[in-house]
Amino acid sequence: MVERAPKNIDHAPQVPEVEYAVEVTHLYKNFGVFHAVSDLSFRIRKGEIFGLLGPNGSGKTTTLNMISGLSDPTSGEVRVFGLNPRKQSSSVRRLLGVVPQETALYEELSAERNLVFHAELFGYRGREKSERVEAMLELAQLRDRAKSRVKTFSGGMKRRLSITRALLHNPWLVYLDEPTLGVDVQSRNVIWDYILKMKQEGKSVLLTTNYLEEANTLCDRIAILDQGKLIAQDTPAALRARFGSSVLDLEVTGIPLTGFCNRLRQLSGVQGVEVKDDRVAISLASMSDGDAGTLVPQILRDVTDNGGSVRHMTLREPSLDEVFLSLTGKGVRD
Repeated sequence: MVERAPKNIDHAPQVPEVEYAVEVTHLYKNFGVFHAVSDLSFRIRKGEIFGLLGPNGSGKTTTLNMISGLSDPTSGEVRVFGLNPRKQSSSVRRLLGVVPQETALYEELSAERNLVFHAELFGYRGREKSERVEAMLELAQLRDRAKSRVKTFSGGMKRRLSITRALLHNPWLVYLDEPTLGVDVQSRNVIWDYILKMKQEGKSVLLTTNYLEEANTLCDRIAILDQGKLIAQDTPAALRARFGSSVLDLEVTGIPLTGFCNRLRQLSGVQGVEVKDDRVAISLASMSDGDAGTLVPQILRDVTDNGGSVRHMTLREPSLDEVFLSLTGKGVRD
């Protein structure tokens, strides 16, 4: 597919004077009798990092295609800085930078030529083009590999180049699909720094990820989709609080875990019980200090009264993984 740049290029676009970067209102997308997205509504504020999470098949890609203007909704409305992505596609493309899961780089070209090609698509010429490409190579930490073919790069180097290419025309909304998928820890940290820097510059970021640590670290708010529907939307901290105030991790021996877990589920204040090998994770509902001080000893007594022993115990905050499993009944990678 031949890429086309918007007409009437302004190399320093002014962000529209609206409150939200993205507004999705009662959005539906049907493929025949299959409802890929059902009554979906959310808004992304300007200068916000917003995470869109869900298992495979949850409707994330379909939603993003409608936000990007690649697909029409069956019904409902999408606005990007107040603009209709399908009817005002040229203006939206100027404001939007897209980093797909596949790097979509020209592997036979050098890093520099990839950026030059993108710059020319967006109307950059002469010295302005050279300076912009140079700045992006510096940002990607690829200045010393500028003349190297992209096919010789590592996964992390390709990802960094792909992100900086999307930033070259100075968009105000950046969509990142699995930005650190398959990259090493060092490249991941560099990419995280990019994303946080975008926020500092006032850009809005729409992020999809299967790494819940990434969502927890970067996102101001998270929307969780399942089977095309929005099932939760809040800050990571608020979502964890909804799951429970704390999690009691126990490693126990000498006791049948099935019976133990069944008894735990009957206790007031126990919100959920998960078992892995001989470890039990018990999510505790929000309680006063006095209630918590009574419940934990009660759980420990159950172990000893039934002939078991506790080898290890930890009281901690719930993880976003546990929140996701609680809300959807499945892992984010399912």
